[in-house]
This record gives sequence, structure tokens and C-alpha cells, in this order.
Amino acid sequence: MKQSIILSYLTGSLLLLGAVSCKKEFGKANTNPSVVTVPDVKFLLTYSENKLITYQGTEWVWESLEQLFRFTQHVTTSPYEITGNVNSRYNAYYADVLPNLFEIRRQIASKADKDSYGKMGAITYILQVLQGIKVTDMNGSIPYSQAEQGRYLKNFSPVYDAQQDLFPSWLKQLDSVISVLANGTLPTQQSYGTSDIYYGSDWTKWIKLANTLKLRIAARLEKRDAAKTSAIFKAVMTDPTGPITTDDAQMSYQNKDYLPFGTGGDINYRSIRYGTRPIINFLKSANDPRLPIYFEKNDLQGSFKDTLTKYGVSLPAFIDPADPLIAYQGGPADWTTDPVTAAYISNAFAVTGSSTKYFLISPINRKFFSPRYNGATSGISTEIPVSNAESCLLIAEFIQKGYGVGIDTKGTAEDWYRKGITSSITTMNNMAIASGSSTGYSGDGSTEIGNYLDNPKIAFNGVNDLERIYIQEFLNFYRNGNEAFVFCRRTGYPKTGSSYYPREVFNETIPRRWWTSDPGEVNRANWNEALSAQGFTPLAQDLPSLSTQRIWYDNGAPAFGAGN
Repeated sequence: MKQSIILSYLTGSLLLLGAVSCKKEFGKANTNPSVVTVPDVKFLLTYSENKLITYQGTEWVWESLEQLFRFTQHVTTSPYEITGNVNSRYNAYYADVLPNLFEIRRQIASKADKDSYGKMGAITYILQVLQGIKVTDMNGSIPYSQAEQGRYLKNFSPVYDAQQDLFPSWLKQLDSVISVLANGTLPTQQSYGTSDIYYGSDWTKWIKLANTLKLRIAARLEKRDAAKTSAIFKAVMTDPTGPITTDDAQMSYQNKDYLPFGTGGDINYRSIRYGTRPIINFLKSANDPRLPIYFEKNDLQGSFKDTLTKYGVSLPAFIDPADPLIAYQGGPADWTTDPVTAAYISNAFAVTGSSTKYFLISPINRKFFSPRYNGATSGISTEIPVSNAESCLLIAEFIQKGYGVGIDTKGTAEDWYRKGITSSITTMNNMAIASGSSTGYSGDGSTEIGNYLDNPKIAFNGVNDLERIYIQEFLNFYRNGNEAFVFCRRTGYPKTGSSYYPREVFNETIPRRWWTSDPGEVNRANWNEALSAQGFTPLAQDLPSLSTQRIWYDNGAPAFGAGN
């Protein structure tokens, strides 16, 4: 958030190194001396780091807002078919993220002073694990151990590594990276400097990111191997550097030229997205500072009461006229369960006897997601792929579950819970400021955040403390569709029927994974073998298959809304 990154130095030569590795014919290198054939490794990193975020323009449009956030019930909108536009994460991984990371390591290995580049090479593994986790989250088995061998070894038939093998491999790589980055006895180290657009080659912050990624893995493994989850958590918390625990160490991206919804900010490309009743009602009940950040007000503002009185008109029964936050109203997550209220999502409430009409359901804060919405010419998009709040709340979750017994967790579950909430509210408010949208507070927010933490609805009560942690994790993922979906899928929260934060009945079948395309004759055998081992129907895009044929770590997880 503290950086505004202008990536004008990403030249065409870097794009060439982002080519898909399974392509057989690469052609001869251009021998024109003006063409860069061995680009500086610094800029190779910049390209991959940038692509980790910017490929997500299509992901926001076709996946997060269209599908995942509906399934988690962060938003409500008319359903849209699942098309081949989902799963852009998969191709982006192999075409845009991995190639330059491998090339960086290849170039370093050929240097006479390669030991001076040890830390520069190490962090490339963190980036490939970060996106690798996201790719396996919705695909299960993926090429990894033999990925990118088409370029260097002419192996165009990489095996698909099973998910149960990927996680141990990633943990081993992250441990190795942490060891290198923490090693103070290495020769004087070269660095990426400001070409590292996330951390400016601050190796300590990279260690923190690696440890928080280990926490992500621990959460995903819990249903299959709780003992391993406990071991990972203890290793992270006893590491001398530890995970991300401050806002300045979270992974932040800001770029004035990154416009996921286009130059016109058309976030309403198919239909407007609205807040659901559960999330808006919860935010209202606790006076959450994120309410005006997450959602726009409806039309019940100003002198609307005078107008209603003048014409003797009453609002629909689902709205309380005495509600002090009447300008925020949610709609049903599944329109079929409450068609009367759902009718006001797409139609205004007409005041009989006058030409006045009021839209009653609150849309998502469109400028918060799309700073150039409605023709705006200012505002900067911010993405936080790994946040301090996520890290702190995972720590709170693991302590509450008893995984911290026998070690110094540097605070109680409640301590970490409060830190996570504070960071989430502060970060979201800063993102709102950058985007030019409505904010939750002015100044440092200490009063508003303090009041929120002490609100009986939020404070630990010794009864449903784990659920309270879960709901704060859920609220924090409002800007991270993949992690929101993974959270709801692994925990079953928000829980249907809960008296604290209830998930609404949702009759639509929810897919629990995506599908991968046929790679062609060159690697079809490995692809088929991986699908068969997982019990997946090749090319199946039907909801019955996608909702029942689960990836490895999802087996044993509860249904959406069923709770742990």
C-alpha cells in the first residue's frame, strides 16, 4: 500500500520469457544486437511478481465475483453459468509466473559468483509455492516436479504431482528457503533492490511470508493430518523470525495501471452484485467499521421518511423503519428462497402516488473494487494476496484448537484475534483511501476499532470463541475470492442455523473444484492417469461431478454451512 508501482520497464524481452514451456518449437534466437537475449535477473523477477496479480483481471470478472463470492455468500446476484473462463490461475502459473523464476535460477547457477546470489534465488521458490497452492486448491494434481522441463530438458510430458505429495514438497522448499534467507554467514549478497516490487529485497519479510504460507498449508492439511498441522504450527511459531505479524510485512501490491475491470471500471459488466443479509446484518449489529467500505448505501437517505409520510406509504416488511442503519440492507443469498425480497434487488420500490422510487438493497462498494468505476480518473487498485490479518487470525485459530500446547505462542488466541481484527480494519480502510471510495473512519481509527473489539458481539465470551475467530477470517477475505472459498470449504463456516452468524439456505449446487483441459497427445497419458487417481471425470464441467469429485485435502471436509 505504501508503494505505487509503475511497471513501464517491463519490455517485450521479458514477455518472451513468459512463453508457455510446453511449446515444442521455440525458433532461433534473434541475433539482432539491439534485442535483449539475456535479460537482467532483477527484471525477470519483476515480471513474475507483477503477473501474480495482473492475470487476476479475468479472475475477478469471471470467477471471484461471478462464482466464488456467491458460493461463500459474501455477495448475492443472479446466477451465471460456470464457463471455461474460470481457472485462469492454471495457465497463468505455467505461462506467466514460473518461466522467469526458473530462468532466474538457471542464470544464477551459471554465474562465477553464484553464492552471492543465494538469497535472490531462494525467494523465487516462495513465489512459485504461493501460486502453486492456489492452483492445486481448485485442480488437485498438477505438474510441478517436472514443470518447465520442456524449455531446458525437452521433456514435454511432465507428470502430474498428487496433492498429497505437493504439500510436503512445498514445506521442504519453504524450510530450505528460510534457512538460506536467515543465514548470516553467506558471502555478501546481491539483491533485486526495488525491482522486488513486494519487499524491496528485505529478506526478513520474505521469511515471514514463507512462514505464513506454511500456516496456509497447515490449515489445508488439517482434515487429512491434524498432527502435521500441529507440527507445522509449532515450527512456524518457534522460528526465530516467525510469520507475518505486522502490516508492513504483509504482501501488498499497488499499481495505478492495474485495472481489473478495464479503463471504464465496468464492474457492473453483467449485473450488479449486492450484499447478502447475513454479512450486512452482522456488520450492522456490531457497528463494524468495514460496513461502509464493503457496501454502498441504498436510496433510503435524506428526506425519504418525509416522502413516505406524505404519500402514506410504508416500506416492505423486511425493512425496520427504526433501523439507524436503514441505508444498508442485504438480499437473500439464494433468490429462490425469498422471491419477495429478491424482487427488490432488480426493481426499485415505487412510492405510490408519486414518481419517486427507491432502490432498497445495498450493492457492493464498487469503487472499492474498481477505482475507475463510473468514469473516475483517479484511485489506485490495491491487492493484498497475503495479509497480516490472515496470518494473525490463523494463529488465533490454531491456538484455540490446542495446537500451540507446549510452545510460546507469544500471546493467547484472544490476543492474536484482536491483532488480526485490528489489521483487517486498518488495511481495508487504507485500501479504500487508495481507491477513492468511502472509508470506515478518519484519522487513525483507534477509537472505532477499540469500540468494535470491545463490542459484546465481537469480544471473546468463552462460549463460541472459535466461531468468532472463523467469522473474522471470513470477513477479512472479502477481497480475496480464493481464500474466502477455501476457508468456507475447509471449515463449513459460516454455519447454517448459527445464532451468531448464520449461513442462509442455498439451493444451488456448489462446485468444489475446477477442471483442466486436455493437454493434447503429448501429455494426455499423464493427464488421464492423474484424473483417474483422483476419481475425476475427464473434462467434466457439470455441477454433479464438480461438487462430488473432491481434491485430496477436501475429502472429509464438511459441506458448505455444515460447520466443523
